[in-house]
Amino acid sequence: MPADQRYANAYLFGAICPKRGTGAGLMLPWVNTQAMQLHLDEISLYVARNAHAVVLMDRAGWHRAAKLNIPKNITIILLPSRSPELNPVENVWQYLRANYLSNRVFENYDAIIDAGCDAWNRLIDQPETIKSIGMRQWAHIGQ
Repeated sequence: MPADQRYANAYLFGAICPKRGTGAGLMLPWVNTQAMQLHLDEISLYVARNAHAVVLMDRAGWHRAAKLNIPKNITIILLPSRSPELNPVENVWQYLRANYLSNRVFENYDAIIDAGCDAWNRLIDQPETIKSIGMRQWAHIGQ
């Protein structure tokens, strides 16, 4: 396996709609309340007209910051602590790592950004994969 001792981060903020097989994502250089606001605003742009999105999130500090301005077409549901199995987007991250991002050494920071964007765009081009990864029976039967 390739190994790299350098350290640089970029963060892929992503949300999927398993019903429509689509999603919204942003690559950002930081994780904080401002980045989360940008992400929520991006999700809001992708919500179908006359629809309302429910966004499942863990309890990370930037997910529940008081300064967030939640768009009117989004409702946030905070999942119980330590329950990543309830959040379909956790499976998205596993899929992206397994299929596009693991076992690679990136030339520079721009290559990290490019790889993250490419991985996300490849996923978005596969609506059936998004549906398969994201569907949760409990979300459709009210349990």
